Amino acid sequence: MAGTGHGGIVREGVVRESAGWASAVQGGASRRQPAREPAARTYARALPVVPVRARGLTIEGADGRRYLDCVSGAGTLALGHNHPVVLEAIRAVLDSGAPLHVMDLTTPVEDAFVTELLRTLPPGLAARARVRFCGPTGTDPVATAASLVRAATGRSRVIAVSDAPEPLPEDGGAERDRPAALLLEPVRSEAGVLPVADALVRRLRTRTAGQGVPLVVDETETGVGRTGAYWAFEHSGVTPDVLILAKAVGGSLPLAAVVHRDDLGDSGDSGDSGGKDTVGRPAAAHTGATGAGAFRGNQLALAAGAATLAHVREQRLAEHAAALGERMLTRLRALAGEFACVGDVRGRGLMAGVELVSPDGTAHGPGDGVRRPGTGVGTGVGTGVGTGIGTGIGTGVGAGTPGTPGTPAELAAAVRRECLHRGLIVDVTGPCANVVRLLPPLIVTEEQMSAVLDRLFDAVRAVDRHRVGGPAPLGGQHAPR
Repeated sequence: MAGTGHGGIVREGVVRESAGWASAVQGGASRRQPAREPAARTYARALPVVPVRARGLTIEGADGRRYLDCVSGAGTLALGHNHPVVLEAIRAVLDSGAPLHVMDLTTPVEDAFVTELLRTLPPGLAARARVRFCGPTGTDPVATAASLVRAATGRSRVIAVSDAPEPLPEDGGAERDRPAALLLEPVRSEAGVLPVADALVRRLRTRTAGQGVPLVVDETETGVGRTGAYWAFEHSGVTPDVLILAKAVGGSLPLAAVVHRDDLGDSGDSGDSGGKDTVGRPAAAHTGATGAGAFRGNQLALAAGAATLAHVREQRLAEHAAALGERMLTRLRALAGEFACVGDVRGRGLMAGVELVSPDGTAHGPGDGVRRPGTGVGTGVGTGVGTGIGTGIGTGVGAGTPGTPGTPAELAAAVRRECLHRGLIVDVTGPCANVVRLLPPLIVTEEQMSAVLDRLFDAVRAVDRHRVGGPAPLGGQHAPR
């Protein structure tokens, strides 16, 4: 019988030590999957790795090659792969005989999660908080939050902060014309890693409070220490009325929740199609809300999430992310000075985006990727509710095809490909798929970060040397073992 092996995940019939077997798995799985799954399966198409072991920042493929993972499950893995505190929490539930699935019935595991979650919130929110579990996807808590504020205000329009000047007029207009809520992502990760200025967040908070408009902050990708504060809204000193949580709160397993002020819950939903307030009392009225589903409050995810929340708090990993993230961004900004194909470099904490651009200024469509100084982020009006969720991988024109890249999307795809050849896994995001995104886990060390940046610099250097007008098509190196 095979042992647990590296990372505690090796099982008989799943991973064997034979190099020949591993190579067969790598090649066979890579060949079979394109015929079994649609083209929308973008991560596997852009990153042809068959992972069999993982620990911390490192993934090992079936062929024995090792990679530094700076995708981290699109931000889901705050503690990296198979962190000991997460594995211990999961095993404790499995060994206890507790039910693994009970919808959102109150259990000791759920109580421990909610207690730890409230401990991480600012006192002004924690004292009046209600925690509502919903389905585990990124869109479920957005739908749940939208239903909540619509029921509470009697209004239907939810405005998302995007890219135009101001989403709310100063005077607010007639009450009947006001929105049900303002939805804000502190860093618009899927839009190309665009941080919202703290001064703007404070101004929007003042306006929403004055106009009786709930402020909904989506911390799906920014929460649990990612940006250098436990919650990204804390950078600006504001307190939201509604908080959307997913990804990292599940400690690597699917979990999502909505935290809201108690007075917004009285008109909320309940019953099988809605959420449940787990602090105080259930929401009173059933309104047929969306976003809940049968898999809310999964016990293993709650246990893993509670362990992750506590570890990030106790080990002060948000402070670590702030300090190391600042050094990461400082070094990344040197790319723009060294390489003509690198435009803006932006981010916060351990969330960074490197924009690839056309050095000659040639436009390539909307959001064209023309080289220009960083503009930060504006705000604007989105009618309806943006999910804040995307694949985070856009393939772009010619992405994944070896050759001579020219457009910003091709350059970004080439950088991702060259990173993979060097044993580094990175993401591509943004509406034009021209932003290389780094989301290392919060446990990354100085030494590991140096290795990440060395490999990224080498990849950008190769792409810049061989872009359109360069002397030769791109080559590649094998990932280090």
